[in-house]
Amino acid sequence: MSNAPNPAVVKAWLLDLQERIVRGLEAVDGKAFLRDAWDRAEGGGGISRLVEEGNVIERGGVNFSHVMGAKLPPSASAHRPDLGGQPWEAMGVSLVIHPRNPYAPTVHMNVRFFTTTTADGQPAWWFGGGMDLTPYYGEVEDVKHFHQTCHNALAPFGDELHPRFKKWCDEYFYLKHRQEARGVGGIFFDDFNEAGAEQSLAMMQSVGDSFLLAYLPILERRKDTPYGERERDFQAYRRGRYVEFNLVFDRGTLFGLQSGGRTEAILMSMPPIVKWRYRWEPEAGSPEAALYSDFLPHRDWLTE
Repeated sequence: MSNAPNPAVVKAWLLDLQERIVRGLEAVDGKAFLRDAWDRAEGGGGISRLVEEGNVIERGGVNFSHVMGAKLPPSASAHRPDLGGQPWEAMGVSLVIHPRNPYAPTVHMNVRFFTTTTADGQPAWWFGGGMDLTPYYGEVEDVKHFHQTCHNALAPFGDELHPRFKKWCDEYFYLKHRQEARGVGGIFFDDFNEAGAEQSLAMMQSVGDSFLLAYLPILERRKDTPYGERERDFQAYRRGRYVEFNLVFDRGTLFGLQSGGRTEAILMSMPPIVKWRYRWEPEAGSPEAALYSDFLPHRDWLTE
């Protein structure tokens, strides 16, 4: 594919997106995110923006990275063996927000651009990303709003994208060993270049631009809901699923660790307080049980 996107244009937009998202989150939380710029010995670097023990966000980070290397790691070339061992360049913004209030859901979003060459020297590039919501106490209003915003972000680029990317998200953020979804989904895409350089970039930008629209109204609605130790305990238990997914299945985590990425930034997605229980099950008819029966099973939230 010859008409590759301009990496400098993509990078400038990603840096601006990071800044806009941090400003939006700071306005809700009231505590400033720290800024930590870093360099990577093998090439490239990034900027980590992080808040811990905020007024609303217990732990959250919005990372920008731009890294490159001489040999593509296995996690990135598993689906494209013709690219194995080739020089590569990757850039993106990745975020995870863990609010303190158990009624406010955790959220993840990332958008990224990857470029390399085939063994015979042809350019190869793609975009990836998406966002997904992980509530502890499900609210239909919140979930529908999140999915509708994801739908709206993709609508200008074709009617087929939202159902395709929603299904991809449902299948990707699934803990096979638990036979259970991580959360209520959203959208996910990878290896996307089918629309050509200009439209593929515009689609990724639309996803990134829609994050604050998707999440801030939910965070504003739930951040002051009264809660007690019971809710915090269940939140910590469910956060364990988040850790399991990120360490066992997540391609971004595996790529970062395999490519010699910055461990602090890669593991920024981990929740600050987590609990595991042996064979724990929620009480029948409880709000905790409703998460399993009404929210985690895959559903078409926009038509039901």
